[in-house]
Amino acid sequence: MHDKSEQLEEEQQEKSKSQIKREFAELQRLGEQLVSLKPGQIAGFPFSPSLLDALDEYTRIKNRTAQRRHIRRIGKLLADEDLAQIRDKLERLDGNHPKEKQRVKLLEQWRDRLILEGDSALSDLMHICPALDRNHLRQLIRAAQKEQQAAKPVTSAKKIFKYLGELDLEQK
Repeated sequence: MHDKSEQLEEEQQEKSKSQIKREFAELQRLGEQLVSLKPGQIAGFPFSPSLLDALDEYTRIKNRTAQRRHIRRIGKLLADEDLAQIRDKLERLDGNHPKEKQRVKLLEQWRDRLILEGDSALSDLMHICPALDRNHLRQLIRAAQKEQQAAKPVTSAKKIFKYLGELDLEQK
């Protein structure tokens, strides 16, 4: 811990005061993004116990001034974390990560194919993901086809997409 603190002090001596302030402001913005996440989303991050406690404590603070002060504390704690990994995970949650975009595109393609082709596409999907609930998915497909024919809202198509998202779909 002392080695990291000494290393941080040496780096700060080499940097200008403005650069240090910009970096700290960036850490605070990252902290603001983190406190806006739901508790279930925070659980997937590799945070230190002290940062987890600080994020949890933020939810109990109601005073706006105290929240800003606490964000500064979270920013200081973030300096000791793996920022690249945190940013990568945030991008995945936002859907801006290239792999996440590719995954969403794959899910959309399967959903559209299932609604269009029905049981033949379902058989192909069973080869990729044998753990899926065939009967449940077949019911959703038929409901989506009926909705499409009757020009109703696409609630079943959304349910298909959500169900496919819960599965581990990687094209093999």
